[in-house]
Amino acid sequence: NVSLHVAAELKAGVVWVNCTNLFDAACGFGGYRESGFGREGGREGLLEYLEPAWFKQAPPVQAIPLAIDQPAEPPADLSAPPIDRTVKLYIGGKQARPDSGYSMLVRAADGRLLGEAPLGNRKDIRNAVEAARKAESWGRATARTRGQVLYYIAENLSQRREEIASRLSAVVGKKQAEWELSLGIERIFSYAAWADKYDGAIHNPPFRNVTLAMKEPIGTVGVICPADAPLLGFLSLVMPAISAGNTVVAIPSEKYPLITGDLYQVFETSDLPDGVVNIVTGRSADLLKTLAEHDDLDAIWCFTDEAGATAAKTLSVGNLKQVFTNEGRAIDWFDVKQGEGRWFLDHAVQVKNIWVPYGE
Repeated sequence: NVSLHVAAELKAGVVWVNCTNLFDAACGFGGYRESGFGREGGREGLLEYLEPAWFKQAPPVQAIPLAIDQPAEPPADLSAPPIDRTVKLYIGGKQARPDSGYSMLVRAADGRLLGEAPLGNRKDIRNAVEAARKAESWGRATARTRGQVLYYIAENLSQRREEIASRLSAVVGKKQAEWELSLGIERIFSYAAWADKYDGAIHNPPFRNVTLAMKEPIGTVGVICPADAPLLGFLSLVMPAISAGNTVVAIPSEKYPLITGDLYQVFETSDLPDGVVNIVTGRSADLLKTLAEHDDLDAIWCFTDEAGATAAKTLSVGNLKQVFTNEGRAIDWFDVKQGEGRWFLDHAVQVKNIWVPYGE
């Protein structure tokens, strides 16, 4: 019992109980704390060499005009909303003003001023990572508990779908806004269902042992969301990460960062523990650098253009951070085959192989 308790606590890719240096092709070897994060053997080792068939044919990401690329001052014939809607950062379960005190203009597709989003900086990212680290008990919660919280998030988001779709339609159009809400809710339900079903396996090597392949959360993950689907892209990346037990520091789409104001209100009323999801709005390129160089972040998911994907890999070399990117290729978030499923869950966990005696 003590050995198995220690095995669960160790930060290692392989743990041998009452044996040592046993290997088999069916059982994975390597992983975190093993000269990097590479793996050989087992299903997880095979996945290191594979990618979805559709991914190779995916076109490159097309540049999208962003709110912060617009003129600093609105045209004289366009007025601001009658009542400003204050949107803040979301760190440690609390709404927070940006450390810089600055904000950026957010405009509709027709150039109309929609509001201002907080402009996060390095200090805000550091605060968010610290808050995420304090919430790592989320990974030790039962999978059923995590699933129930995600179900509740989907239910509460559904209650506000018309209100949120109305605001989102100003940027992406009514049809896409309604589509994003519908698919987004379905996606949350999907990962809620996966929470207690995406589990490990038991291997039977040719020794007097069995190998427990346990899927464990990576830890704290930085997520840079795509610009083209402000709501659906956010949910498609954040939900699989937290479903697997990770905590997240998310940088939402620059195209419409105001959507986070609705999302964190949903999180606050859905029993999601403080610090599990932290949201910092701002210029993705600047915040990506801070995330990638942060030594206390375990992984980074970057789904932007090719320059962003390259930067995420390059800047993460110094601290051997796990990196998951779209390689600068466009993903159709509205296609269930591309925007949902095991591909994301596989990158949200790491497999620990525990060898234990079995038989005489």
